[in-house]
Amino acid sequence: MQYVISGKVIPGDKYGRKLGFPTINLDVKAKEPSPGIYAGKAIIKNKVYRAAIVINEAGRAEAHLFGYREDAYGKVATLRIKKFIRKFEKFATESELISQIEKDLKKC
Repeated sequence: MQYVISGKVIPGDKYGRKLGFPTINLDVKAKEPSPGIYAGKAIIKNKVYRAAIVINEAGRAEAHLFGYREDAYGKVATLRIKKFIRKFEKFATESELISQIEKDLKKC
């Protein structure tokens, strides 16, 4: 499996940052792959980062980039999706979500 999604990085709701897992949000609606959590790579300004990629139910693509600490707003990012981790789901509490994100990141 290999999907490629490219788009401009736009501001999100900063919820990932609040939880301790900042993400970049792309200004695209992904038609593929289906909603879920994926492992892959992100490319910004010709630098490659390992990434945990989320495609939500609305097709919004966002990614947590391992080791990325710069401001990405307005830059073009390319996500290369390589491995399915799990289906997209909602959690009852933030602590359950944080626990699952930690597990997902280990798999990525």
